[in-house]
Amino acid sequence: MVQATGPASSAADLALIRIPVHRHPVLRFLTELRRHRMALFGAVVTLTLMLFGFLAPWLATHDYARQNLLEAFQPPLRPDHLLGTDQIGRDIWSRLVYGLRTSLLVGFGVTLIALIAGTVIGTMAGYLGGWADTVLSGAVEIIWGFPLILLAVILTGAMGPGLPAVVIAVGVINSAGFARIIRGEVLALRYREFVQAARAVGATDLALIVRHILPNAMAPTLVMGSYYVALAIIAEAGLSFIGLGAQPPLPSLGTMIADGRNYLLHDHWISTIPGVTIVLLVLGLNLLGDGLRDILDPRLRER
Repeated sequence: MVQATGPASSAADLALIRIPVHRHPVLRFLTELRRHRMALFGAVVTLTLMLFGFLAPWLATHDYARQNLLEAFQPPLRPDHLLGTDQIGRDIWSRLVYGLRTSLLVGFGVTLIALIAGTVIGTMAGYLGGWADTVLSGAVEIIWGFPLILLAVILTGAMGPGLPAVVIAVGVINSAGFARIIRGEVLALRYREFVQAARAVGATDLALIVRHILPNAMAPTLVMGSYYVALAIIAEAGLSFIGLGAQPPLPSLGTMIADGRNYLLHDHWISTIPGVTIVLLVLGLNLLGDGLRDILDPRLRER
């Protein structure tokens, strides 16, 4: 049998050829995120709570600092108080959205400070090597070896209570984790072929770091950023719980939990509602971070 050749067979052959479609990186990322159900759930929870926090001035139904002892200990789902009131009659919903705002600002502020300081330290240690690596890595290991809350209490106690002290103290401590990650990435990249090629054509050390090493070293660091935001929120809540964080009348999730700790048997919602909010926020951030790691790491994506 003789196979037919000509325009018809050529058109059929061309129809079987799959032409790759290059989608925009953002669209590709959103498609991968939609397929990763746990990461999508984490993103929805995190973005929803962030929206509540940043829209607090418009979502709050009362002044978060207004006290009314006649309305104290009102349970949730009351017409005038959606989530009830606390022991001195303050509206819990209004305090919750402002507390979310405080905790999120602290979390992102701490992570930004830690990212900048850790990037500088880790890059210097990994790129310079020798005694600089020994000294900087030793300092990072010393900080890393102590519990975060213990060092935060010491530094916050030395600087005085308040959110600025919490942001600086926890940011300095968390920078050790970023420094370890950046140092390892820089060590792996400094002798790669594209870095050696750039050095061969006369690129300076600063140009090598800024243009070639750091852009390739930041991906795992940014993924870890979600974990450190959650860690900073927990640290701020713990410090506020013991009185070293947000100071009255400014609400935070930690101070709200502390306000209701003496009423757990009868009026548990004062502490339960902010406690559940912290759990959801940290869970969402961790699920989102795990999903970003799976999506952005091609080795994990192929499994």
